[in-house]
Amino acid sequence: MSPPVRRGFADTPFGQVHYREAGRGLPGVPLVMLHPSPGSAKMLEPLIAHFGQRRHVIAPDTIGNGDSAPPPDGSDRPIPWFAAAHLAALADLGLERFDLYGAHTGANIACEMAIAEPHRARRLIIDGISLYSPAERADMLENYCPGVPVDQIGSQLHWVWHFVRDAYLYWPWYRRGAANRRGLGLPSAEDLHDKVLEVLKAVRTYHIPYRAAIAYEKAARLPLVAVPTLLCCAETDMFTQYFDAVQRLMPNARPVLTKGSTAPETLALYEAFLDATQSVIGAD
Repeated sequence: MSPPVRRGFADTPFGQVHYREAGRGLPGVPLVMLHPSPGSAKMLEPLIAHFGQRRHVIAPDTIGNGDSAPPPDGSDRPIPWFAAAHLAALADLGLERFDLYGAHTGANIACEMAIAEPHRARRLIIDGISLYSPAERADMLENYCPGVPVDQIGSQLHWVWHFVRDAYLYWPWYRRGAANRRGLGLPSAEDLHDKVLEVLKAVRTYHIPYRAAIAYEKAARLPLVAVPTLLCCAETDMFTQYFDAVQRLMPNARPVLTKGSTAPETLALYEAFLDATQSVIGAD
């Protein structure tokens, strides 16, 4: 039986960080899980509950997303700023040593956390990460995550619904032609509704961590990750096109294309990597 997923807040100089957790008090190294943009750690609840059966799992909402505080002045921040905020939140919760899992935006933040404090980050799982060309980056920064005005006719409600929905249908979501169809279909109505609500909570600031991830200079930063790393990407992920190039930047990581983060064989892969006493990638 899966443990309950509980919620709380950590106090940091960057603002309050909301988190979900399961398995508090279980032995072993805690697992910190960082969600993709947009939305919040609610999207990770199936993984939190799964891993929470065997270890303490903490999944914060990125600053500016979900129920975490927005950046203090609402201006853009770089990925190292978000990494520092998460590290401060974990320190407030008393976590000195931990494993990391990050997907998309969360993968960017997790990599920077591992770079900043490798003595605290024991192992790292990357679940999909991009490597945009300069032209792609410029296009994404201009079009992918615009600021959304809040008005009295509720146009923000319609915009967020279509934004979240269309990201499942097209890549990138704002190019809705046949050539950009993803061919995956939509999630359930319940899951789509939940994700829309999480984005709406932070509609004024959702774009800030998104823009940080798009602008993150991964070609320069990823080679600096020194902790044992499992480099994964789902076969259906739009970021598979960058997988080989990312692997070349992280030659010591173990690369695996998966059937998705919740597939049984993927969960078994994650568990074997996290539970190994000796790293198959490098010394702990």
